[in-house]
Amino acid sequence: MVMGFGDWRVIRPDAETVWEHEEVRSRLSWYYSVMVDEKPAKFLIVKSIDAGEDPRKLDMEGLWSLHDSLQRFFNNFYERIRRGKYGWEELRELGKPKWSFLDVKITIARNIIKSCHFCERRCRVNRFEKPGFCGVDYKTYVHSWFHHLGEEAPLVPSGTIFYGGCNFRCVYCQNYDISQEDPRGGEVVDAFKLALIQEKLRRTGARNINHVGGDPTPNIHTILESLKYLDVNVPQLWNSNMYLSIEAMKLIVDVIDIWLPDFKYGNNDCALRLSNAPNYVEIVLRNLKYAAKHGDMIIRHLVLPNHIDCCTKRVLEAIAKELPKDKVLVNIMDQYYPTYLVVRYPQKWPEITRRLKYREIKEAYEYAKKLGICFEPVS
Repeated sequence: MVMGFGDWRVIRPDAETVWEHEEVRSRLSWYYSVMVDEKPAKFLIVKSIDAGEDPRKLDMEGLWSLHDSLQRFFNNFYERIRRGKYGWEELRELGKPKWSFLDVKITIARNIIKSCHFCERRCRVNRFEKPGFCGVDYKTYVHSWFHHLGEEAPLVPSGTIFYGGCNFRCVYCQNYDISQEDPRGGEVVDAFKLALIQEKLRRTGARNINHVGGDPTPNIHTILESLKYLDVNVPQLWNSNMYLSIEAMKLIVDVIDIWLPDFKYGNNDCALRLSNAPNYVEIVLRNLKYAAKHGDMIIRHLVLPNHIDCCTKRVLEAIAKELPKDKVLVNIMDQYYPTYLVVRYPQKWPEITRRLKYREIKEAYEYAKKLGICFEPVS
């Protein structure tokens, strides 16, 4: 289902004025250059790099060896484009190979589906035969797609695609219907149809393609394949809980222009209790560090009531200490409200059965300022 929108500049004037902020223009420079068509999206580079052979003939060891070799070429070419030494002309000179770097990624992704380890649960389910822990099989279920006007200012209007399925079990999930209760209730969309959706969103004004859910991670195979059929230049945005395996990160890092990750918890106990996510901090922080080296980033942190000391402050400390503060922006979010299992069984999670108090969000903002984290332009 596609939903239309009116004059977004009237509804979200900050989506224009936000680019007057020097910090925003600096930290989101690559995303901005692709958004305004000055530079090509990374996926256009990936599918222009000649793989030299049919990747479907290789085993996984051979595929990863070829992938890593092509990735080195990509990194060099991308860096030259990023620095302005190469441009559209040099990209066109690469041509349209029969078998591309993108085909290698697609082939690896389809093999992973047979024993799925797109995420760090590594459930190893053959999703061609049955659903994995994420609740979806090999098919991709799109529940809605539209121009989202409620995202961070630099992203609006965002061409948002909501996929079914999720590898978390958040007890307060606001999208629980598509993430947990009925993940396969959406429209089945193949790679070609997904490319058409992205093209229509871009041609009707979207600044980016926002892959979200649920979580987009279970759909990496379809998302990658859709880029074979997508010829319009548009930034690819990954809006995720970032609980991906390192293999999945290697597959998508070369096609994502801007990351919109959640950093939910500051300790593993809260992550396990509220989202059933083991080893959360180590996994997510690893992926955030990796992603920050390969694209622009706006980190989201949803402040939970009574979780300021155990989660919010620790998350902000980790961002300040572990991530390049001059490259990422942070959105400290105050829109938590009790829903889903928290409402059904409030006795199990009594500390999050209410909305935030003003003093809690104020304390979060002040702590971010103390740590030197830039968040105001996108909050």
